[in-house]
Amino acid sequence: MTMYAVQIARLTKIYGNGDNEVVALADATFDVVPGELVAILGPSGSGKTTLLTTIGLVTEPTRGRVVLDGELIADGGWPPGLDLKRVRREKLGFIFQSHNLIPFLTAVENVMIALENNGVGSKEARARSIEILKNLGLGHRLDHYPALLSGGESQRTAIARALANRPKVILADEPTAALDTENGKHVMALLKKLAVENNSAIMVVTHDQRMVEGFDRIFTFSDGRIVDEKRNHAG
Repeated sequence: MTMYAVQIARLTKIYGNGDNEVVALADATFDVVPGELVAILGPSGSGKTTLLTTIGLVTEPTRGRVVLDGELIADGGWPPGLDLKRVRREKLGFIFQSHNLIPFLTAVENVMIALENNGVGSKEARARSIEILKNLGLGHRLDHYPALLSGGESQRTAIARALANRPKVILADEPTAALDTENGKHVMALLKKLAVENNSAIMVVTHDQRMVEGFDRIFTFSDGRIVDEKRNHAG
């Protein structure tokens, strides 16, 4: 039996009502398996960011189901008593276009904080953070502050932070948009490698057509709906 990292069924988000009703997401249905790198494409307002924030437990759905790593986290809304912070902490990693690194913390401290917030002691958190950063080619940047990191180095630090708690699902919002083509392709290759090595599902919202060939599957959204799905055999 296949264990899915993400399962969504008829996922819908509606804002307002009556004449003011806006359907941001309508009946999205698909599964993502561990180790898969998935792209969510579409123009602004197409529903792709709503999809990501709903899976990420930021936006409560109007209808539909979401299951993360076997745990029901949405069923026509969030289940009563669901600890949203726990689910985000234990099952999810987030990567953003702007990196969202804390400017007064070094690279290693930016990664450590994710572990410490999950109850890991400082000594172990530092050791694990150093190991992750070294694996991402940042061993020489451990004690550098974000202002001293290049765009590619900052994004790799953000990826390290997202990986720190070994999440089953990583949600990325435009992770290559601020990078040049070379750095963008490096980050995409890194995400693909990490998806396989960590057996994590990685879902990426992107407008960046330069990077499409690196994905396993590509979903295209328009007006809140999935209008196309492609499997990229070259990915």
